[in-house]
Amino acid sequence: MIPKDKEEALEGQTASLQSYIHSPEKQKTLYKRTLFVVSISQIFGGAGLAAGVTVGALLAQQMLGTDAYAGLPSALLTLGSAGAALFVGRLSQAFGRRTGLATGFIIGGLGAIGVIIAAIINSILLLFASLLVYGAGTATNLQARYAGTDLANSKQRATAISMTMVFTTFGAVAGPNLVNVMGNFALSVGIPSLAGPFILAAAAYILAGVFLFIMLRPDPFVIAKMIEVTNQEPSNNGQMTTIEQTENKRGIIVGATIMVLTQIVMVAIMTMTPVHMIHHGHGLGEVGLVIGFHIGAMYLPSLVTGILVDKLGRTVMAIAAGTTLLLAGIIAAFAPGDSMILLVMALSLLGIGWNFGLISGTALIVDSTETSTRAKTQGTVDVLIALSGAAGGAMSGIIVSVSSYPTLSLVGAIISLLLIPVVIWSRGGKS
Repeated sequence: MIPKDKEEALEGQTASLQSYIHSPEKQKTLYKRTLFVVSISQIFGGAGLAAGVTVGALLAQQMLGTDAYAGLPSALLTLGSAGAALFVGRLSQAFGRRTGLATGFIIGGLGAIGVIIAAIINSILLLFASLLVYGAGTATNLQARYAGTDLANSKQRATAISMTMVFTTFGAVAGPNLVNVMGNFALSVGIPSLAGPFILAAAAYILAGVFLFIMLRPDPFVIAKMIEVTNQEPSNNGQMTTIEQTENKRGIIVGATIMVLTQIVMVAIMTMTPVHMIHHGHGLGEVGLVIGFHIGAMYLPSLVTGILVDKLGRTVMAIAAGTTLLLAGIIAAFAPGDSMILLVMALSLLGIGWNFGLISGTALIVDSTETSTRAKTQGTVDVLIALSGAAGGAMSGIIVSVSSYPTLSLVGAIISLLLIPVVIWSRGGKS
Protein backbone atom coordinates (compact mmCIF):
# COMPACT_ATOMS: atom_id res chain seq x y z
CA MET A 1 0.00 0.00 0.00
CA ILE A 2 1.05 3.59 -0.66
CA PRO A 3 1.76 5.57 2.54
CA LYS A 4 -0.92 8.15 3.29
CA ASP A 5 1.43 11.13 3.04
CA LYS A 6 2.66 10.04 -0.40
CA GLU A 7 -0.89 9.36 -1.57
CA GLU A 8 -1.92 12.85 -0.51
CA ALA A 9 1.11 14.32 -2.29
CA LEU A 10 0.19 12.48 -5.51
CA GLU A 11 -3.42 13.66 -5.26
CA GLY A 12 -2.20 17.22 -4.76
CA GLN A 13 0.10 16.96 -7.77
CA THR A 14 -2.72 15.60 -9.96
CA ALA A 15 -5.05 18.40 -8.82
CA SER A 16 -2.36 20.97 -9.63
CA LEU A 17 -1.94 19.59 -13.15
CA GLN A 18 -5.71 19.43 -13.72
CA SER A 19 -6.02 23.10 -12.81
CA TYR A 20 -4.43 23.93 -16.18
CA ILE A 21 -7.10 22.18 -18.24
CA HIS A 22 -9.76 24.92 -18.17
CA SER A 23 -7.52 27.91 -17.42
CA PRO A 24 -6.26 29.77 -20.52
CA GLU A 25 -4.32 32.12 -18.24
CA LYS A 26 -2.38 29.30 -16.58
CA GLN A 27 -1.77 27.66 -19.97
CA LYS A 28 -0.44 30.93 -21.38
CA THR A 29 1.86 31.39 -18.39
CA LEU A 30 3.19 27.83 -18.69
CA TYR A 31 3.60 28.27 -22.46
CA LYS A 32 5.82 31.32 -21.88
CA ARG A 33 7.76 29.61 -19.10
CA THR A 34 8.34 26.55 -21.29
CA LEU A 35 9.69 28.71 -24.13
CA PHE A 36 12.05 30.43 -21.68
CA VAL A 37 13.36 27.20 -20.12
CA VAL A 38 13.79 25.41 -23.47
CA SER A 39 15.46 28.49 -24.98
CA ILE A 40 18.06 28.64 -22.20
CA SER A 41 18.79 24.92 -22.64
CA GLN A 42 19.24 25.55 -26.38
CA ILE A 43 22.14 27.92 -25.68
CA PHE A 44 24.01 25.05 -24.03
CA GLY A 45 22.82 22.58 -26.66
CA GLY A 46 24.01 24.80 -29.50
CA ALA A 47 27.50 24.98 -28.02
CA GLY A 48 27.53 21.21 -27.63
CA LEU A 49 26.59 20.35 -31.21
CA ALA A 50 29.13 22.79 -32.71
CA ALA A 51 32.14 20.67 -31.72
CA GLY A 52 31.30 17.68 -33.88
CA VAL A 53 30.35 19.87 -36.84
CA THR A 54 33.55 21.91 -36.71
CA VAL A 55 36.33 19.44 -35.94
CA GLY A 56 34.80 15.95 -36.15
CA ALA A 57 35.95 15.40 -39.75
CA LEU A 58 39.37 16.91 -39.02
CA LEU A 59 39.89 14.66 -35.99
CA ALA A 60 39.07 11.56 -38.02
CA GLN A 61 41.29 12.76 -40.86
CA GLN A 62 44.17 13.21 -38.43
CA MET A 63 43.72 9.81 -36.77
CA LEU A 64 43.10 7.88 -40.02
CA GLY A 65 45.62 9.71 -42.18
CA THR A 66 43.25 9.93 -45.20
CA ASP A 67 40.44 12.12 -46.54
CA ALA A 68 38.40 9.24 -47.95
CA TYR A 69 36.63 8.65 -44.65
CA ALA A 70 36.54 12.26 -43.44
CA GLY A 71 32.77 12.27 -43.84
CA LEU A 72 32.40 9.21 -41.59
CA PRO A 73 32.30 11.13 -38.27
CA SER A 74 29.35 13.17 -39.51
CA ALA A 75 27.68 9.96 -40.69
CA LEU A 76 28.24 8.25 -37.32
CA LEU A 77 27.12 11.30 -35.39
CA THR A 78 23.90 11.55 -37.37
CA LEU A 79 23.38 7.78 -37.27
CA GLY A 80 23.67 7.95 -33.50
CA SER A 81 21.23 10.83 -33.44
CA ALA A 82 18.77 8.67 -35.40
CA GLY A 83 18.63 6.05 -32.68
CA ALA A 84 18.53 8.75 -30.03
CA ALA A 85 15.67 10.57 -31.79
CA LEU A 86 13.55 7.42 -31.64
CA PHE A 87 14.51 6.83 -28.00
CA VAL A 88 13.91 10.44 -26.89
CA GLY A 89 10.62 10.61 -28.81
CA ARG A 90 9.24 7.47 -27.20
CA LEU A 91 10.55 8.47 -23.77
CA SER A 92 8.88 11.87 -24.13
CA GLN A 93 5.60 10.26 -25.26
CA ALA A 94 5.58 8.02 -22.19
CA PHE A 95 7.00 10.30 -19.48
CA GLY A 96 6.98 13.85 -20.87
CA ARG A 97 9.46 16.25 -22.47
CA ARG A 98 11.37 16.81 -19.23
CA THR A 99 12.48 13.20 -18.89
CA GLY A 100 13.10 12.65 -22.60
CA LEU A 101 15.13 15.81 -23.26
CA ALA A 102 17.16 15.68 -20.04
CA THR A 103 18.15 12.05 -20.66
CA GLY A 104 19.12 12.70 -24.28
CA PHE A 105 21.37 15.66 -23.46
CA ILE A 106 23.20 13.84 -20.66
CA ILE A 107 23.84 10.82 -22.92
CA GLY A 108 25.25 13.20 -25.55
CA GLY A 109 27.58 14.69 -22.93
CA LEU A 110 28.88 11.22 -22.05
CA GLY A 111 29.56 10.62 -25.75
CA ALA A 112 31.64 13.80 -25.92
CA ILE A 113 33.70 12.56 -22.97
CA GLY A 114 34.26 9.31 -24.90
CA VAL A 115 35.58 11.27 -27.90
CA ILE A 116 38.10 13.04 -25.65
CA ILE A 117 39.33 9.74 -24.23
CA ALA A 118 39.57 8.25 -27.76
CA ALA A 119 41.76 11.15 -28.89
CA ILE A 120 44.03 10.76 -25.85
CA ILE A 121 44.61 7.02 -26.39
CA ASN A 122 44.39 7.28 -30.21
CA SER A 123 41.62 4.68 -30.48
CA ILE A 124 39.66 4.81 -33.74
CA LEU A 125 37.11 2.26 -32.52
CA LEU A 126 36.39 4.25 -29.36
CA LEU A 127 36.19 7.45 -31.42
CA PHE A 128 33.55 5.97 -33.73
CA ALA A 129 31.57 4.43 -30.86
CA SER A 130 31.67 7.70 -28.91
CA LEU A 131 30.53 9.73 -31.92
CA LEU A 132 27.45 7.47 -32.11
CA VAL A 133 26.65 8.24 -28.47
CA TYR A 134 27.52 11.93 -28.91
CA GLY A 135 24.83 12.06 -31.61
CA ALA A 136 22.21 11.83 -28.85
CA GLY A 137 22.95 15.45 -28.01
CA THR A 138 22.31 16.55 -31.58
CA ALA A 139 19.01 14.65 -31.72
CA THR A 140 17.89 16.05 -28.38
CA ASN A 141 18.84 19.60 -29.30
CA LEU A 142 16.70 19.24 -32.43
CA GLN A 143 13.76 17.63 -30.62
CA ALA A 144 13.69 20.41 -28.03
CA ARG A 145 12.03 22.59 -30.70
CA TYR A 146 8.86 20.53 -30.32
CA ALA A 147 8.53 21.32 -26.61
CA GLY A 148 7.70 24.93 -27.37
CA THR A 149 4.71 23.86 -29.49
CA ASP A 150 3.03 21.64 -26.91
CA LEU A 151 0.88 24.48 -25.53
CA ALA A 152 0.86 26.68 -28.64
CA ASN A 153 -2.32 27.11 -30.66
CA SER A 154 -2.38 26.49 -34.41
CA LYS A 155 -1.48 30.13 -35.19
CA GLN A 156 1.57 30.15 -32.89
CA ARG A 157 3.33 26.87 -33.69
CA ALA A 158 5.95 27.96 -36.22
CA THR A 159 6.68 31.06 -34.16
CA ALA A 160 7.14 28.90 -31.04
CA ILE A 161 9.52 26.61 -32.92
CA SER A 162 11.56 29.56 -34.16
CA MET A 163 11.76 31.22 -30.73
CA THR A 164 13.44 28.20 -29.17
CA MET A 165 15.78 27.82 -32.15
CA VAL A 166 16.96 31.43 -31.99
CA PHE A 167 18.69 30.79 -28.69
CA THR A 168 20.62 27.88 -30.17
CA THR A 169 22.42 30.56 -32.20
CA PHE A 170 24.30 31.93 -29.21
CA GLY A 171 25.92 28.62 -28.31
CA ALA A 172 26.20 27.39 -31.90
CA VAL A 173 28.08 30.49 -33.07
CA ALA A 174 30.29 30.66 -29.98
CA GLY A 175 31.28 26.97 -30.24
CA PRO A 176 33.14 27.07 -33.60
CA ASN A 177 34.79 30.38 -32.70
CA LEU A 178 36.17 28.81 -29.52
CA VAL A 179 37.98 26.10 -31.49
CA ASN A 180 41.42 27.67 -31.02
CA VAL A 181 40.74 28.59 -27.37
CA MET A 182 39.57 25.09 -26.49
CA GLY A 183 42.37 23.58 -28.57
CA ASN A 184 44.98 25.53 -26.61
CA PHE A 185 43.29 24.60 -23.34
CA ALA A 186 43.33 20.94 -24.33
CA LEU A 187 47.05 21.09 -25.14
CA SER A 188 47.73 22.73 -21.78
CA VAL A 189 46.25 19.73 -19.97
CA GLY A 190 47.84 17.10 -22.22
CA ILE A 191 44.91 16.44 -24.58
CA PRO A 192 45.16 16.61 -28.41
CA SER A 193 44.04 20.06 -29.60
CA LEU A 194 41.27 18.77 -31.90
CA ALA A 195 39.61 17.13 -28.91
CA GLY A 196 39.39 20.51 -27.16
CA PRO A 197 35.98 21.50 -28.53
CA PHE A 198 34.55 18.23 -27.20
CA ILE A 199 35.45 19.35 -23.66
CA LEU A 200 33.09 22.27 -24.21
CA ALA A 201 30.50 19.92 -25.74
CA ALA A 202 30.55 17.56 -22.75
CA ALA A 203 30.03 20.37 -20.25
CA ALA A 204 27.36 22.08 -22.38
CA TYR A 205 25.25 18.98 -23.00
CA ILE A 206 25.31 17.85 -19.39
CA LEU A 207 24.40 21.35 -18.17
CA ALA A 208 21.49 21.46 -20.66
CA GLY A 209 20.19 18.12 -19.40
CA VAL A 210 20.41 19.03 -15.71
CA PHE A 211 18.80 22.44 -16.32
CA LEU A 212 15.82 20.91 -18.16
CA PHE A 213 15.34 18.21 -15.54
CA ILE A 214 15.19 20.80 -12.76
CA MET A 215 13.30 23.61 -14.48
CA LEU A 216 10.81 22.04 -16.94
CA ARG A 217 8.02 21.69 -14.37
CA PRO A 218 5.14 21.15 -14.85
CA ASP A 219 5.80 19.22 -18.01
CA PRO A 220 4.13 20.98 -20.99
CA PHE A 221 3.53 17.74 -22.89
CA VAL A 222 1.80 16.11 -19.93
CA ILE A 223 -0.47 19.16 -19.66
CA ALA A 224 -1.09 19.13 -23.43
CA LYS A 225 -2.22 15.49 -23.32
CA MET A 226 -4.64 16.30 -20.49
CA ILE A 227 -6.01 19.29 -22.42
CA GLU A 228 -6.49 17.24 -25.59
CA VAL A 229 -9.16 15.18 -23.85
CA THR A 230 -11.33 18.32 -23.71
CA ASN A 231 -10.81 19.02 -27.45
CA GLN A 232 -10.10 22.67 -26.69
CA GLU A 233 -7.16 25.05 -27.03
CA PRO A 234 -6.63 28.71 -26.08
CA SER A 235 -7.12 31.12 -28.99
CA ASN A 236 -5.06 34.27 -29.57
CA ASN A 237 -7.56 36.33 -27.52
CA GLY A 238 -7.26 33.95 -24.55
CA GLN A 239 -10.64 32.25 -24.96
CA MET A 240 -11.03 28.48 -25.13
CA THR A 241 -12.07 27.25 -28.59
CA THR A 242 -13.13 23.79 -29.75
CA ILE A 243 -10.68 22.01 -32.07
CA GLU A 244 -10.91 18.97 -34.30
CA GLN A 245 -7.82 16.78 -34.04
CA THR A 246 -7.26 14.16 -36.69
CA GLU A 247 -4.04 12.74 -38.05
CA ASN A 248 -3.20 14.05 -41.53
CA LYS A 249 -0.91 11.49 -43.16
CA ARG A 250 -0.27 13.63 -46.24
CA GLY A 251 0.88 16.48 -44.01
CA ILE A 252 3.23 14.16 -42.10
CA ILE A 253 4.75 12.80 -45.33
CA VAL A 254 5.25 16.27 -46.82
CA GLY A 255 6.68 17.74 -43.61
CA ALA A 256 9.09 14.82 -43.21
CA THR A 257 10.19 14.97 -46.87
CA ILE A 258 10.92 18.70 -46.68
CA MET A 259 13.15 18.21 -43.63
CA VAL A 260 14.86 15.09 -45.04
CA LEU A 261 15.85 16.74 -48.33
CA THR A 262 17.11 19.92 -46.67
CA GLN A 263 19.09 17.83 -44.16
CA ILE A 264 20.81 15.79 -46.89
CA VAL A 265 21.93 18.89 -48.79
CA MET A 266 23.01 20.81 -45.69
CA VAL A 267 24.99 18.00 -44.04
CA ALA A 268 26.72 16.88 -47.26
CA ILE A 269 28.10 20.31 -48.15
CA MET A 270 28.80 21.39 -44.57
CA THR A 271 30.70 18.21 -43.70
CA MET A 272 33.34 18.56 -46.39
CA THR A 273 33.76 22.34 -46.26
CA PRO A 274 36.37 22.24 -43.42
CA VAL A 275 38.43 19.62 -45.31
CA HIS A 276 38.08 21.64 -48.55
CA MET A 277 39.29 24.76 -46.73
CA ILE A 278 42.29 23.05 -45.10
CA HIS A 279 43.38 21.80 -48.54
CA HIS A 280 43.35 25.39 -49.79
CA GLY A 281 45.58 26.71 -47.02
CA HIS A 282 43.02 27.96 -44.51
CA GLY A 283 43.71 27.52 -40.79
CA LEU A 284 41.48 26.23 -38.00
CA GLY A 285 40.50 29.78 -37.04
CA GLU A 286 39.21 30.47 -40.56
CA VAL A 287 37.40 27.14 -40.63
CA GLY A 288 35.75 28.01 -37.32
CA LEU A 289 34.72 31.41 -38.69
CA VAL A 290 33.02 29.95 -41.78
CA ILE A 291 31.27 27.21 -39.81
CA GLY A 292 30.27 29.81 -37.21
CA PHE A 293 28.56 31.87 -39.92
CA HIS A 294 26.92 28.71 -41.22
CA ILE A 295 25.55 27.60 -37.87
CA GLY A 296 24.47 31.14 -37.07
CA ALA A 297 22.55 31.17 -40.37
CA MET A 298 20.94 27.86 -39.42
CA TYR A 299 19.36 29.36 -36.31
CA LEU A 300 19.41 33.19 -36.27
CA PRO A 301 16.86 33.60 -39.12
CA SER A 302 14.40 31.91 -36.76
CA LEU A 303 13.78 35.44 -35.43
CA VAL A 304 11.53 35.93 -38.48
CA THR A 305 11.17 32.49 -40.09
CA GLY A 306 8.49 31.27 -37.70
CA ILE A 307 6.43 34.42 -38.21
CA LEU A 308 6.75 34.05 -42.01
CA VAL A 309 5.73 30.37 -41.85
CA ASP A 310 2.65 31.22 -39.75
CA LYS A 311 1.72 34.20 -41.95
CA LEU A 312 2.68 33.08 -45.50
CA GLY A 313 2.12 29.35 -45.05
CA ARG A 314 4.16 26.18 -44.77
CA THR A 315 4.38 25.45 -48.53
CA VAL A 316 5.56 28.94 -49.52
CA MET A 317 8.47 28.75 -47.09
CA ALA A 318 9.29 25.20 -48.22
CA ILE A 319 9.76 26.52 -51.76
CA ALA A 320 11.92 29.32 -50.35
CA ALA A 321 14.04 26.63 -48.66
CA GLY A 322 14.66 24.78 -51.92
CA THR A 323 15.53 27.99 -53.79
CA THR A 324 17.98 29.13 -51.10
CA LEU A 325 19.72 25.74 -50.97
CA LEU A 326 20.00 25.73 -54.77
CA LEU A 327 21.77 29.10 -54.68
CA ALA A 328 24.06 27.93 -51.86
CA GLY A 329 25.13 24.85 -53.84
CA ILE A 330 25.88 26.87 -56.97
CA ILE A 331 28.00 29.44 -55.09
CA ALA A 332 29.91 26.72 -53.21
CA ALA A 333 30.58 24.88 -56.49
CA PHE A 334 32.03 27.88 -58.32
CA ALA A 335 33.71 29.74 -55.43
CA PRO A 336 37.55 29.73 -55.54
CA GLY A 337 38.92 27.61 -52.70
CA ASP A 338 40.83 30.58 -51.25
CA SER A 339 37.81 32.94 -51.24
CA MET A 340 36.63 33.38 -47.66
CA ILE A 341 33.86 35.80 -48.69
CA LEU A 342 32.22 33.39 -51.15
CA LEU A 343 32.59 30.43 -48.80
CA VAL A 344 30.96 32.42 -45.99
CA MET A 345 28.17 33.43 -48.40
CA ALA A 346 27.60 29.86 -49.60
CA LEU A 347 27.59 28.33 -46.12
CA SER A 348 25.35 31.10 -44.78
CA LEU A 349 22.79 30.49 -47.54
CA LEU A 350 23.08 26.77 -46.81
CA GLY A 351 22.13 27.45 -43.19
CA ILE A 352 19.25 29.76 -44.10
CA GLY A 353 17.78 27.21 -46.53
CA TRP A 354 17.98 24.53 -43.86
CA ASN A 355 16.27 26.86 -41.37
CA PHE A 356 13.37 27.54 -43.75
CA GLY A 357 12.94 23.83 -44.43
CA LEU A 358 13.18 22.72 -40.80
CA ILE A 359 10.67 25.22 -39.40
CA SER A 360 8.10 24.83 -42.21
CA GLY A 361 8.43 21.02 -42.08
CA THR A 362 8.23 20.90 -38.29
CA ALA A 363 5.11 23.07 -38.28
CA LEU A 364 3.49 20.69 -40.77
CA ILE A 365 4.28 17.72 -38.52
CA VAL A 366 2.74 19.41 -35.47
CA ASP A 367 -0.33 20.47 -37.51
CA SER A 368 -0.81 16.93 -38.77
CA THR A 369 -0.55 14.91 -35.53
CA GLU A 370 -2.61 14.29 -32.41
CA THR A 371 -1.12 14.77 -28.94
CA SER A 372 -1.78 11.12 -28.11
CA THR A 373 0.86 10.06 -30.67
CA ARG A 374 2.65 13.35 -31.41
CA ALA A 375 5.96 12.89 -29.54
CA LYS A 376 6.38 9.34 -30.87
CA THR A 377 5.69 10.51 -34.44
CA GLN A 378 8.06 13.45 -34.02
CA GLY A 379 10.77 11.08 -32.84
CA THR A 380 10.20 8.80 -35.83
CA VAL A 381 10.38 11.73 -38.26
CA ASP A 382 13.61 12.92 -36.62
CA VAL A 383 15.01 9.41 -37.15
CA LEU A 384 14.48 9.90 -40.88
CA ILE A 385 16.11 13.32 -40.69
CA ALA A 386 19.12 11.89 -38.87
CA LEU A 387 19.47 8.96 -41.27
CA SER A 388 19.31 11.34 -44.23
CA GLY A 389 22.03 13.38 -42.58
CA ALA A 390 24.10 10.23 -42.11
CA ALA A 391 23.65 9.41 -45.79
CA GLY A 392 24.62 12.94 -46.75
CA GLY A 393 27.72 12.85 -44.55
CA ALA A 394 28.88 9.46 -45.84
CA MET A 395 28.14 10.40 -49.45
CA SER A 396 30.02 13.69 -49.17
CA GLY A 397 33.41 12.14 -48.42
CA ILE A 398 33.06 9.58 -51.19
CA ILE A 399 32.01 12.14 -53.83
CA VAL A 400 34.84 14.51 -52.93
CA SER A 401 37.37 11.66 -52.88
CA VAL A 402 36.23 10.37 -56.29
CA SER A 403 35.54 13.76 -57.86
CA SER A 404 35.67 17.14 -56.08
CA TYR A 405 34.04 19.54 -53.65
CA PRO A 406 32.44 21.55 -56.52
CA THR A 407 30.81 18.33 -57.80
CA LEU A 408 29.43 17.63 -54.33
CA SER A 409 28.00 21.16 -54.16
CA LEU A 410 26.30 20.80 -57.54
CA VAL A 411 24.77 17.47 -56.51
CA GLY A 412 23.38 19.21 -53.43
CA ALA A 413 21.92 21.97 -55.58
CA ILE A 414 20.15 19.44 -57.79
CA ILE A 415 18.70 17.56 -54.77
CA SER A 416 17.29 20.81 -53.40
CA LEU A 417 15.16 21.19 -56.53
CA LEU A 418 13.18 18.08 -55.51
CA LEU A 419 11.40 20.20 -52.91
CA ILE A 420 9.33 21.86 -55.63
CA PRO A 421 7.44 18.73 -56.84
CA VAL A 422 6.93 17.71 -53.19
CA VAL A 423 5.23 21.03 -52.48
CA ILE A 424 3.15 20.77 -55.66
CA TRP A 425 1.96 17.30 -54.58
CA SER A 426 1.12 18.62 -51.11
CA ARG A 427 -1.25 21.17 -52.60
CA GLY A 428 -3.22 18.35 -54.21
CA GLY A 429 -4.80 17.54 -50.85
CA LYS A 430 -5.12 18.78 -47.33
CA SER A 431 -1.71 19.76 -45.93
